[in-house]
Amino acid sequence: MRQQYAWRSNLLVSVLALAAFLVLAQMVRIQNSEEAVIFRLQSLSYASELRTFYPDRGEIYDRNGHLLAGNRTVYEVGMNLGAMRDPSAIALAVSAQLGLDYNEVLGQLTAPPEGLSYLVLANYVESDKALALQALQKDAQMQAAEGTSGALTGLEFSTHPQRSYPEDSLASNILGFVNREGRGYFGVEEKYNDLLAGNPVQVLVPTDPNRAVEIPHVSNGTTLVLTIHRDLQDAAEEILDNALSTYGASGGTIIVMDPKTGELLAMAVTPRMNLNEFWNYGVIYDTASEFNQSVSVPYEPGSVLKILTMAAALDSNTVTPATSFLDTGAIMVGGVTIQNWDRQAWGPQDMVGCLQHSLNVCMAWLSTSMGPEIFYGYMDRFGLGRPTGVDLSGEAAGRLKIPGDEDWYPVDLGTNSFGQGIAVTPIQMLMAASAIANDGHMVTPRVLYAMMREGRQYNVTPQFAGMPISQATADTLSEMLALSLEQESSNALVPGYRVAGKTGTAQIPTESGFYDATKTNASFIGWGPVDDPRFMIYVWLEQPSASIWGSETAAPVFSEIASKTVILLDIPPDIIRLQIAAR
Repeated sequence: MRQQYAWRSNLLVSVLALAAFLVLAQMVRIQNSEEAVIFRLQSLSYASELRTFYPDRGEIYDRNGHLLAGNRTVYEVGMNLGAMRDPSAIALAVSAQLGLDYNEVLGQLTAPPEGLSYLVLANYVESDKALALQALQKDAQMQAAEGTSGALTGLEFSTHPQRSYPEDSLASNILGFVNREGRGYFGVEEKYNDLLAGNPVQVLVPTDPNRAVEIPHVSNGTTLVLTIHRDLQDAAEEILDNALSTYGASGGTIIVMDPKTGELLAMAVTPRMNLNEFWNYGVIYDTASEFNQSVSVPYEPGSVLKILTMAAALDSNTVTPATSFLDTGAIMVGGVTIQNWDRQAWGPQDMVGCLQHSLNVCMAWLSTSMGPEIFYGYMDRFGLGRPTGVDLSGEAAGRLKIPGDEDWYPVDLGTNSFGQGIAVTPIQMLMAASAIANDGHMVTPRVLYAMMREGRQYNVTPQFAGMPISQATADTLSEMLALSLEQESSNALVPGYRVAGKTGTAQIPTESGFYDATKTNASFIGWGPVDDPRFMIYVWLEQPSASIWGSETAAPVFSEIASKTVILLDIPPDIIRLQIAAR
């Protein structure tokens, strides 16, 4: 009996062993078959997916670490049409929370395009609104009968970054803006768009979550630190706005620059816009050049250009500060009579007097004494007629007519000497005048202080644009300009500080080519302290109605912004500073 059971057991074991062997053999055969090779190759194509990673756009800070441009999270709200249960409830919730039209949303939900499975209802939705809609969706699901879907089932939310500007319109003309496609327009955002945007990376990403460590790191865009002083920028914008109201000007510009490094500390321009509402650009500006007229709108500067004429005359040894000049109130150049701004004769003057009284006749005498080759040679070395290279988009070159141009006439040699018939931008005048304030060395204006990437900071070094005049000429002219302000008790004077500078009043040419004496551009350019300049300021007021004269409009604005500048830059009054230096 036992032998019979043993036989049966052995048979069963043998059958099972044979079956196991056949299974193993089949497994080995399948794994090494041609079909297995094909399956393995197909599985590799699903082991990873090709994805494009877009880095976060780099942030922008002022020189003291104040955030000027950053990124915030916004939502795309969409509808999974296959999961939709109650279109009316969805349209009601979306219209109430996002401010959309109920009938329009309902129409999109009930009659979507054929073949569409996902419908975008709204994009760039603020976080608070998206979260409120998500809360409604959750409540609707809780109120639904067990085992059924809520009325708002199918609503889906996805996040993505959007450019944000914490201070709305502050420094808007410097920063520019980023549209919803991620492209920078105007200012720093356009000039450094490639750096800020970073480089998208397209890679194969493993679908297995256990291989997440293989997902590559994508570097964000470069963060920029600007030379702009946030508090000084705010003060400049406020002072400019008040000046437009006080003097009835149609527009204006205030620029503050370090004349030794070219660092732009403030650049206030009108009009400005809220960068978080960039879609209003077309409402505020008629043309692109209006966005930042300090770099993109050339104009006839008038008497502020006389400092360059005097610099050329001194440097070429045409005159000295003590050279005498008898002003008769008129001079003939190219067959045309040139007169002073007040059409009066000022009698015997030295060169300080010519600057102090802003005598057109004296300047025309200087330019004709130098001759076209010397005069225009200096204007060219000062950078007139070509871009400065400032790192802001949209810079205009201005215009410097020279002998040989078809529209140059011999009288231009006289009128150009006092800023008529020459077109410059405020930033060009600043760069040119920096040679006078900076011992003859002309600096290139810039707004970029440093770049930060991957935890490392790369500082930008000053760039010099030439040395159009000698140090001796620069120092002499600075003293002459300081004396001219002090002797006339100018409205530009800053209590406690010696400053040098020059007013400008330029009549505005009409379309017919004649000048309208009732409409002017009022300007002032100045720097200080004279012995060790720390700031240079340019003021331009367009068509002031309270007074057409720069001495009565632009000069007081210079004094106000200079007084604010010395406080914010912590520059001690001259008497204290010189006492400290003498120790």
